[in-house]
Amino acid sequence: MKKKSKERKEKKHKILNLNIRKNKLYLNIFLILLFTVILFFVTIQKVETKRINVQVGDAAPLEIRATKDIEDIRATEQLKKEAANRVEPRYRISPSVQMTMKTNIKEFFDMVRELQSDESIGISKKTDILVEESRIPLSRNEYQTALRMESDELSGFENIINDLTNQIMGAGIKEEDLEYEKASIENVFQDIDISDNKKELGISLINNTIQPNKFIDEEATQRRIDEEVEKIEPVIIKEHQVIVRKGDIINSNSLSLIKELGLLKENEGYDKRTVLGIIILIVLLELIIFGHVFYFNTDILVDNKLSILLIIVTSLILISQGIYNISPYIMPVSAGALLIAILLDIRLSLIVNVFMVFILGFILKLDDTLMTMYLISGSIGAFLVIKQHQRFNIFINGLLIGVTNFMTILSFGLIKKLELMDILIRGGYGFMNGMFCAILTIGTLPIWENVFEVLTPLKLLELSNPNQPLLKRLLIEAPGTYHHSIIVGNLSERAAEVVGADPLVSRVGAYYHDIGKLIRPYFFKENQLGADNPHDKLQPSMSTLVITNHTKDGIALGKKNKLPKEIIDIIGQHHGDTVVSYFYHKAKQNESLEVKIEDFRYSGPKPQTKEAAIVMLADSTEAAVRSIKEPNKKNVEEMIRNIIKGKLEDGQLEECNLTLKNLSDIANAFSSVMMGIFHERIEYPNEGLKEEKGEV
Repeated sequence: MKKKSKERKEKKHKILNLNIRKNKLYLNIFLILLFTVILFFVTIQKVETKRINVQVGDAAPLEIRATKDIEDIRATEQLKKEAANRVEPRYRISPSVQMTMKTNIKEFFDMVRELQSDESIGISKKTDILVEESRIPLSRNEYQTALRMESDELSGFENIINDLTNQIMGAGIKEEDLEYEKASIENVFQDIDISDNKKELGISLINNTIQPNKFIDEEATQRRIDEEVEKIEPVIIKEHQVIVRKGDIINSNSLSLIKELGLLKENEGYDKRTVLGIIILIVLLELIIFGHVFYFNTDILVDNKLSILLIIVTSLILISQGIYNISPYIMPVSAGALLIAILLDIRLSLIVNVFMVFILGFILKLDDTLMTMYLISGSIGAFLVIKQHQRFNIFINGLLIGVTNFMTILSFGLIKKLELMDILIRGGYGFMNGMFCAILTIGTLPIWENVFEVLTPLKLLELSNPNQPLLKRLLIEAPGTYHHSIIVGNLSERAAEVVGADPLVSRVGAYYHDIGKLIRPYFFKENQLGADNPHDKLQPSMSTLVITNHTKDGIALGKKNKLPKEIIDIIGQHHGDTVVSYFYHKAKQNESLEVKIEDFRYSGPKPQTKEAAIVMLADSTEAAVRSIKEPNKKNVEEMIRNIIKGKLEDGQLEECNLTLKNLSDIANAFSSVMMGIFHERIEYPNEGLKEEKGEV
């Protein structure tokens, strides 16, 4: 019957564990989905939040700034147009026009000479011939003036006309300057010492012959325009530069800039491509974190540590977004690495740091300086918190993170040849970032430790302080138990080190494992100090109840004083379901009573962790070795191995993951510690002692 009852109990326990695991799985899936949704909306809100629905002529609903460096194409084109308009046209002189003009003038004078030599016709007839045949249209009087000139006079006049023609046409005449040149010719002839008739003839000859010979050289002009346009630098609107102030009217240029920056909301709701892209990106990034957790930190999935991880990441992303508007150099990204390294795992903190830097870089468009700074400082911060012994050390870590930030900013500033003052200002912000991260870590660490019941090395070190209320009470009210616990702590810590358990948890668990004895300290032999033993007046069953209740009392005291769950578990498991053999055998001596061994067992459970098992073995070892009359090395080692063998055969170690090799290592570790306690001393001569007393 007892066997069947035990089997039913074990089956029920397995079903309960299976249900707990299923519920935990569903909870973890829900938390991951919730984290994904939050991260999606945080990201898409940042990407889409500044998109506005405006048109040309609308008043800007808010101040619009550039989200990145962008070229103002219209302004650049306007500058190019102005540069092109400033270019003076390039001209070329056409020699064919001047040659045609000279040919016409020469033909005119040759025709006049030919008519002058013909004496068979009169001047009137000659004039008629010139009117009909001359390419240069003149008045009859002007033709007759030319016909009446003597041969030498005509040649001289022809030379004057040719000289003036060469001067005028040689400089070139633009079409728009033709009338001006004709007027100038009249002024030129006024200064020549010839008759008025000749002046009129000369003016008419040139004015009726002259043609524009200076034309725009399209190719040369265009080359010059291209050269000037190429000199124009593009008009760049810098990141964060104001495009439109709140209330300003949107014009076509500002609207095109808003659209090019991706700030124009052209459709209602989110863009489908943007949504899909963000979802894919987030899932890929989450695979890095949760893949690492699944393969290397599965314990995070078992308890509530996953919620801590997700809350820290989400909170710091939101905080960083808010602080970014003050300065991108003081976002507390490294605080995430510090907290996760302390609360969870250093390797996971490095992965999370990369995740946060990448996601913030995408959301806030961080430059290479910022991303490098946060990657380096977060990684260094995670390494620095290894084996921290005081909370103040976190502040020192913050100083080192600040120095790291400053050096990173300095290196990029030198590479990019920034102004010294600019480097110092940014470096100052970077140094402040380290301080901010340290303050945020120190300030929030108690929240994570207490609200989420996370046991950190810092918390354990605080609990190991002798001034802790429970330990102080133990020292005063149960001094024997206190000193016993100290020795058990030493044994447990050494054994934990050799088998890969947590030495700090083992030591602190040992310090508190017997706090239940504070309820009735004098019922335990180590606290009786020569006084009467109260168990002499009690029935064995009652004594057993008093003794076994110290684990339950310890659990109650631990919960009342808000001890970590890991320590309370050790308090409840350090005796497992072992038999209080002394009172069991004492009860069996009374033949009139029916004695059941189950009535003399501790209520358990058996140790579930290496640390709890080590404390159980150390507790029994310390008590047993102390009872040895001759504690030499052989006797001590034999006793230790008998104790461990007894616990193993009793099945007390079957629910923890200690191996036989571990048990052998634990025995050796216990032996070395106990031999240090029971080492031999030199026996001082009595005479020497008397002399010393006499001298005193």
